[in-house]
Amino acid sequence: MKKFLLGTVALIVFGATANAADLPARVYTKAPVVAPVLNWTGFYIGAGGGYGMWDADQHLVSSGIPVGLDQRFGGRGWFGTVSGGYDWQLNPSWVVGVFGDAQFGDISGTISGGYIFPYSGKTKNDLNYAAGVRVGYLIAPNVLSYINGGYSHAEFKGTGLSDPYGFPTPLSTGKLKQDGWFLGGGFENTLNMFGFNAPGWFLKTEYRLAQYDRKDVGVYAYGTPIPVAISFKPYVQTISTQLVYKFNWGR
Repeated sequence: MKKFLLGTVALIVFGATANAADLPARVYTKAPVVAPVLNWTGFYIGAGGGYGMWDADQHLVSSGIPVGLDQRFGGRGWFGTVSGGYDWQLNPSWVVGVFGDAQFGDISGTISGGYIFPYSGKTKNDLNYAAGVRVGYLIAPNVLSYINGGYSHAEFKGTGLSDPYGFPTPLSTGKLKQDGWFLGGGFENTLNMFGFNAPGWFLKTEYRLAQYDRKDVGVYAYGTPIPVAISFKPYVQTISTQLVYKFNWGR
């Protein structure tokens, strides 16, 4: 009888111990967490600002004939920018896209006829817009490095001209609109990488160089055109940062 009781107690203790050993596995074991698949395909919009610099090769034109050699004058200033576009993720590493953007600001500098026509003024590059394509490589699932290029348009305001001593004159230049091309590149990354929980929000930083066609800026005396112009060929460099929102990020 004692042996039977001892055996029964042993079986009960063994069963309880086995159940206790299994309990943590049943209580604490969780299903593996599956990371969301990040998808760069989709529409986006952005807004931000930056700093720009332009330099222009300039010389006098008299009755349609170039006079003198090029002199380079330039300007500096700040601008705001807005953009929009669409990207396609081709595979886990490559992204291509199309986009358009516009810059509004005050990148002011000098326009001058040079040594032969020593009258100058301050002109402002107040508008640029562009349309192009970009090709990017994902250095991480949420970080895109890219290059871009395409068409660009720039506008420079007219200005009054002063004499070599800085005194105002009745002379002025007209507004200038120019077409050209641009090349650039930059990085775009999710804000989540900085510890923020902001699905769909990105930070984009980009450098761009734009070159425009040479054009003659008309010169006016008391608002009447005279047979003198200033040949103007600008190069514009900008660096900007934008906050970007992607509408279907991660879907």
